[in-house]
Amino acid sequence: MITVTEATATAGALKRLSDEGVSIWLDDLSRRRIESGNLAELVENKNVVGVTTNPSIFQAAIGSGEGYEEQLSDLAVRGVTVDEAVRMMTTADVRAAADILRPVHDATGGLDGRVSIEVDPRLAHHTVATVAEARQLAWLVDRPNVMIKIPATRAGLPAITEVIGLGISVNVTLIFSLERYREVMDAYLAGLEKAAAHGVDLAGIHSVASFFVSRVDAEIDKRLTVLGTAEALALKGRAALANARLAYEAYEDVFASARWQKLETAGANRQRPLWASTGVKDPAYKDTLYVDELVAPGTVNTMPEATLNAAADHGEITGDTVTGDYAGARADLAAVQALGISYDEVVQQLEDEGVAKFEVAWNDLLATVTKSLDSKGVVAE
Repeated sequence: MITVTEATATAGALKRLSDEGVSIWLDDLSRRRIESGNLAELVENKNVVGVTTNPSIFQAAIGSGEGYEEQLSDLAVRGVTVDEAVRMMTTADVRAAADILRPVHDATGGLDGRVSIEVDPRLAHHTVATVAEARQLAWLVDRPNVMIKIPATRAGLPAITEVIGLGISVNVTLIFSLERYREVMDAYLAGLEKAAAHGVDLAGIHSVASFFVSRVDAEIDKRLTVLGTAEALALKGRAALANARLAYEAYEDVFASARWQKLETAGANRQRPLWASTGVKDPAYKDTLYVDELVAPGTVNTMPEATLNAAADHGEITGDTVTGDYAGARADLAAVQALGISYDEVVQQLEDEGVAKFEVAWNDLLATVTKSLDSKGVVAE
């Protein structure tokens, strides 16, 4: 258990980050983390005010089996399908986490204290099915502080509008490109307009747009390394930050528009940018790179625990590190393009890979749970 003295010492950088207007969310969840008291401890001692999950996180958690045996036995006795078993386990975890974070939700007027759960990744290219799944998940979790994650695929955009229009809070995930990010914000505003037209209270709708960071550097750095010139190597580690900073510029632009001001007057909440994939992939980079260099008011940074601990230990929070040099960010992306690396190709590849990785993780989870149910003497059909 962390002592009061230790908590004060480690919370310094995280408190400074929070004071700069960055909400710290944990990018992880498991039954063990909930039942051990660890999640509550992180909320109390490390400024954590939200939780994000994804299919890979649940695959790792449930795949370990720790904490799920009793529920798996009950599900096996009932003879449920593997899909139902997985949804019962994942929504139970999200519901419990939401209860832990409910005081934060209430204290912040619904801004934070949020727990996200993703629609079945196999539905990423199916609009109507995604909407139906989002409604089902919101009903299953049945907590006001849940957010339903919808991928920012082409089919996901109209689903975002429809789900927001129903009054369900949404975490839009797998955003890599500036163009797609603007489309996501447009889908959110369209959803608010639809909600308003149907008499839904806009004040109760919240949303974040998860803009992925480290994967952009991982792919572009790989291509820069292949080029191998001094000019190319000098650009390593700069594209992801440039991309994210220009996303924030787009956010400022959209939420200064007359269209938004009308919605804000009606009680709507801004869709906050959320920095996702903030654990560095290259060990040559400082492990808090995507925390220290993405500080801006009204944002969320969702961190895996290793990054959270690193930020607490040696994060360097020096104020706003996003808005000061949009021209420099544009220059960095232009320099990458000038070397023959296509920005459009990279971001589309990353979106396709992101959807595929989550689908693989979900299928692996289904296979693991099928094996567990079968081992208990019941075959889920």
